[in-house]
Amino acid sequence: MDVQAWTFVIVGLTFALYIGIAVWSKARSTGEFYVAGAGVPPLANGMATAADWMSAASFLGMAGMISFLGYDGSVYLMGWTGGYVLLALLLAPYLRKFGKYTVPDFVGDRYESQAARLVAVFCAIFISFTYVSGQMRGVGLVFSRFLEVEIETGVFIGMGLVFFYAVLGGMKGITYTQVAQYCVLIFAYMVPAIFISILMTGNPIPQIGMGGHELGTTVTLLDKLDGLHADLGFASYTHGSKAMIDVFCITAALMVGTAGLPHVIIRFYTVPRVRDARSSAGWALLFIAVLYTAAPAVAVFARTNLLNTVAGKPYAEMPEWFGKWEATKLIAYQDKNGDGLIQYVGDPLTNELTIDNDIMVLANPEIAGLPDWVVGLVAAGGLAAALSTAAGLLLVVSSAVSHDLLKRALATDISERGELIAARISAAVAVVVAGYLGINPPDYVAAVVAFAFGLAASSFFPVILLGIFSKRMNRAGAIAGMLTGIGFTTAYIVRFKFVSPELNTPDNWLWGISPEGIGTVGMGINFLVATIASRLTAPPSEAVQRLIEDIRVPRGAGEAHEVSA
Repeated sequence: MDVQAWTFVIVGLTFALYIGIAVWSKARSTGEFYVAGAGVPPLANGMATAADWMSAASFLGMAGMISFLGYDGSVYLMGWTGGYVLLALLLAPYLRKFGKYTVPDFVGDRYESQAARLVAVFCAIFISFTYVSGQMRGVGLVFSRFLEVEIETGVFIGMGLVFFYAVLGGMKGITYTQVAQYCVLIFAYMVPAIFISILMTGNPIPQIGMGGHELGTTVTLLDKLDGLHADLGFASYTHGSKAMIDVFCITAALMVGTAGLPHVIIRFYTVPRVRDARSSAGWALLFIAVLYTAAPAVAVFARTNLLNTVAGKPYAEMPEWFGKWEATKLIAYQDKNGDGLIQYVGDPLTNELTIDNDIMVLANPEIAGLPDWVVGLVAAGGLAAALSTAAGLLLVVSSAVSHDLLKRALATDISERGELIAARISAAVAVVVAGYLGINPPDYVAAVVAFAFGLAASSFFPVILLGIFSKRMNRAGAIAGMLTGIGFTTAYIVRFKFVSPELNTPDNWLWGISPEGIGTVGMGINFLVATIASRLTAPPSEAVQRLIEDIRVPRGAGEAHEVSA
C-alpha cells in the first residue's frame, strides 16, 4: 500500500475508535457534560490532560519551529513545559477545591460579581477561539497532504468528527476520547523519532541521539548542522539571535499563559478529590515529558535531513514527497537564476525555497525514507493532537455560553435539560466558527497558539492567582485588570500582525518585545491595575475572605467541595 492508503486505514481506524468511545460515554447530565461527573481516575485524567495540553502546536508546531529557528525556538519548549509545572503546583489543587465547573464560575463567585463573570466569559471565548484556529489549521494540513484534499476539505472533516464526540459526549466523551488520542499521538511521535535516531546516530533514544555522533563519523550531529547552516548562510543553529528581553517575555508569557488556559484548568474539576487533582497533574507531567524531551531531537533530525536532501540539489531530481508537499502549496520553489538547482540559503534575496514550519514533523518520516505505514501513523498522530485540544477548547466555549452566561446570568431558572440542550447547541455553533478560523488562520500553528497563551497570561492568570492568594482582591480590581490586560495585549498583536505587518520588526516593538511575548507586559499591566483598583475600593465580603482561607488550607488528601452548578 502507498502512503495515502496507509493513511486512510490508520486514520479511519482511529476515527472509528474515537466515535465508539463517544457513543459509549454519552453525557446524560450537565455534570457529565461539563466535568465528566467529577469521577475520572487520576491516571486517565493525567493522560487526557496530556492530550488536551499537547495540541497541534506541540505535535506539529514546536518541533517545526525549533527545526527552523534552532536555539531561538527553545523558548516554546521552556515556556510550555514550565507553564504546566506552574499550573500543577500553584493553581490546580486550589481551583479543584473551590469546586466549580469553569473559570468564569470561579471568577463570578470569588468576586461576587456578574460583571466579572461576563468579562471572564468573554475572555474564555476569545482565548479559546484564538487557540482553536491553530488546531483546525493543523487538521487541514494533515488531510491536505496525506489524503490529497484541499485544506478546507480537511478542516470540514475534522469539524464533523469533533462535532460528533464533543456535542454528544461533552467532557465525559472528550475525556475518554483524549485518553485514546494520547496513546495514538505519543506512539506516532516516538516511532519515527526512534527509527530516525537509529538511522542517523545508531542510538535508539532520540533524546540522547541528538547530541551524539553522526553514524560512521566523528562529527556530532549538532556540529554538522551548525556547519551546514554556516555554509548556506543561515544563522547558527545552536546559538540564539533573539534579544534576551524578548526571550524572557515569550517564555514568561507561555508559562503563565499555560496557567491561565481555561481548557486545561477545567480538567482538574473532573477528578473526585483534591489529592486526585495533584496526582493527575503529576501523571500528566510525566506523559507530556515523553514528547517534549523528544521534540528537539525530532527538530534536529528533520533539519539535517532536509538540508542534505534539497540544498543545492537539482529540482528535477527531488523525491516524490517534495512534489506532494508542493501540491499543498506548503513548499514553494522559484528558480531565480535559472540553473535548475535549489538554492536554499539564508539570504532572502537569493533563496529559492520556501517551506512552511508546520510541515516538518509530518514530512520528517518521508524525508528520512521511512516505510509508508510510519508516514500514515504520523498523520494519525497529528490529527489526534489537534482534535483532542480542539474538543477541549470547544467545550470551554460551550460551557461559557450555556452555564456561565445562561444558567448563571441570563436565564437562572433554566432546567438541567434545557441547559444541556443549550450546551450542545453552543458547542455546535462553536465547531462552525472554529472551522472558519481553521480555514482562515491568522498565522502558522505555533504562532497562533503563542498569541492565545499571551491573551491567557494577560487576562486570566492574574485574576486567578490574586483570587486565591489575596483576600484584598475584589471585583473592581478583577474587572479592571482583565479588561486592561487583554485589551493591551490584543491591540499590540493586532497592530503588528494584521494592521501593520511591515512594522513587525524589533526596531518597532515596545522595548524590543515581539507580539508573541507581549502577554508578559499585559500580565504586568493587569496585576498593577487590579492591585490599584482593589486598594481604592471596598474589600470583599467576610464570607469570601473566609472562603479564600478555606481553599488555601493544604488538606491535599481531604475531600473537595461538591461540584455544583
